[in-house]
Parts: sequence; structure tokens; C-alpha cells
Amino acid sequence: MNWFGFGFNAFGQIAAHDKLIKREGSAAEEVKVVIPTDIGRHVDECEGGTGCKVNIYRKNSRIKASWSRRASLHSEGDGCLCVTSAGFGAGVSGVSVLEESRGCRDALICERHLTLAFPDRTELWSLEQNDKTLIWSMEIKPEAETTGPPLKLPLVPGGYVATKLPFYRSLSPQLRAVSLALGAEHAVLLSATGAVYTWGLGSHGQLGHGGLTSEEEPRAVEALWGMPMSCVATGGWHSACISAGGDLYMWGWNESGQLGLPSQTLRKEQQRRNKQPAVNRDASSSACKEQQEGEKQEEVFISIQAFPALLDIPESCEFSTVSCGSRHTAAVTTTGDLYTWGWGEYGQLGHRTLLSSDEPQCVDFFKEKGVCVVDVVCGAWNTFAAVAKEEVVQS
Repeated sequence: MNWFGFGFNAFGQIAAHDKLIKREGSAAEEVKVVIPTDIGRHVDECEGGTGCKVNIYRKNSRIKASWSRRASLHSEGDGCLCVTSAGFGAGVSGVSVLEESRGCRDALICERHLTLAFPDRTELWSLEQNDKTLIWSMEIKPEAETTGPPLKLPLVPGGYVATKLPFYRSLSPQLRAVSLALGAEHAVLLSATGAVYTWGLGSHGQLGHGGLTSEEEPRAVEALWGMPMSCVATGGWHSACISAGGDLYMWGWNESGQLGLPSQTLRKEQQRRNKQPAVNRDASSSACKEQQEGEKQEEVFISIQAFPALLDIPESCEFSTVSCGSRHTAAVTTTGDLYTWGWGEYGQLGHRTLLSSDEPQCVDFFKEKGVCVVDVVCGAWNTFAAVAKEEVVQS
């Protein structure tokens, strides 16, 4: 399994700047990786704290991403984490093995903190300075995980780890949480029964309750009640989930088309590119109706979708996993295709352009390579896709 990356690369999260192919306008290309790039081809090894060489692209590695960092988590052997970023043990656009991560089974990374989960404890490390500082830890009793599989971060026994104080926050055991996704200022929880709960800031409809109010405590998304879900994800101000049958539902902010719904902002950008005068649809709606005289009505644009909406794509397919960036979304089908949509100004959609899109489009690059996508992880402004040979994926 190989990982490919595309999009924002100012800190060398995808490929070191001196490893990129130089073309005309190469300075911009160092920041924007438009063509999906095999990240294993650019950095094969990195120095551990003890001076040993560590292969950072093992077969079962997992990727975690934030705005300026990419972390590669390896579960083989004693487990370790390699971070590609500036600072925290790595030089500018450097790669470093974190000795503190030896033996970890899960990790999360953001701009300020790194969370590491071990069989017997969870640790939170500061990323705000080059000095490695442990700022919070929690012991985990062995009996706490005997009732089911190990929890995935940010979930920990009895609650979850937040990115702001207080770092530990409790959850009611009645929720029976199996997965939790944290957005910029909201959270989406998946229960063992497949129910979805949300809480936090609701100003962009990202909670899915039909309004723009915030919620202090987890509240069930009633529009999804009775439809078991298998996967949840959050972006900056939008949310997503996949049903047990492979349907993808989205809600929240749609300014850049990240919900796969018509975006007025993107339509105006297309008009400018085509050198067509922008139309003030709100002010001239009545005049347009008179001119059309019963003809096709104007397209309805959606800035905020406060209820979950079923993603509508021309191709009939089922989705297996979804990930959300700040203003873009990526989802993998059960047949190994990758679809992306939303903001694309850094090439994070993988379509070999810098164009945004409010329509889900298949990333043809992987089909042309004869590989299937098996997983996807979005950073704020970039995307990482794990691929395998076609025969490995079962439809």
C-alpha cells in the first residue's frame, strides 16, 4: 500500500521542495502539488533520535494530517510516529522519528498539539515550540478496554481528548461512542448503534439540527435517526457521514462547494474565468422570471445546508470512507474510486488543476495508474490517498 499526496505543500508535507520536478513557475509548484505524488518516492528514510534509520513508509502505515504537518504512524513492531513539518525535532520541511512515540498504537496531530495513545496511557505533547513538552497525560487501566476493541483517538475511556483546555472531556456511557471526529469548533460522534450525535458551534449549520444554534451537549441528529451510519467526518465547518448501505450524507457550510451542492461563489468564479458578466441573482430574480416566461428556472444556490443532504452523483456507487478538509471533501467508493469536491486552489482535489468544484468528480489519476484507492485523509488544504493494486480491492 502506497500513499499519494496532493495540495498544499508549503512545509514539505507532501514532498521536500528540492525533490519536486522543476518546471516554469516552480516556486508556486513547491507550495501547490497539483499532480498526485507518491510520497514514498521522495523520502524513504528518516533519522531516529538514536541515529538509526527508520523506514517511514511501511506497508501498514497510516497518515494523520493538519495544516502544516503530516504524521506517518507505523503499527509494525513497537510502533512509531514520523512527523514531516517545520520544528518539533525536524528541520524546515524535515522528517523526524519521535522517540516519544515508540510503542504507540494511535495518534492525532494538529497545529498546537500531538496526541499519542499507548496501551496503558494517552499523552498530549505541545507543538508550539521545538522543545518537546508533555503537557497532559492519562493512565488507562487494562480492564477499561476489555469490553470491546481499542478506542480510536480522540476517544479515550470515559470521554475524549480535546485540542483546547480542558483537554479531557467526559462523555455519557449511554452514548456508547465508537468514533469521534473533531472539526474547527464542533464534534460529530458515531454510536455503537449507528446513531450520529453532534455538538459545539452551529453557526454554519454544521450540527445538522436544522438551525444555526450551538449545542453544549451531544444531541442526536434526528434527520438521520433510524438509518445506521458506519463512518463520520468533520471539516472546518461542515460534516459528513456514510450509512451502512454506502450512502453519503453532508451538511454545514457550502461556500466552496464542499457539500457537493451548487455554490454561487464558484459559479461567479466560473463566469469571471469565462469573461462573462456576473449576474446578481437576488436583485434580478423577478426580472429573470419575466424574461424566462415559464422557461427553466434559475439554479438554486446553497450557502448553508443545516440538515443532512444525500450526496447526489451521476454514477451509481457506494462509499466506504470519507474525509473532510477545511473546505473540501474526499470520499472512497467500495470499488476503489476516489471522488473529491470543494475548494481546489492548492490542487487538493487531485484533478491536476487549481479549480474548485461543487460537483463530485472522480480522480482519474489513480484509474490511469491501474490502482485502487483504499483510504483517504484530508489535511486542511491537502489530501492523502492510500492505494493498492486493483486485484486487492473487492467490490
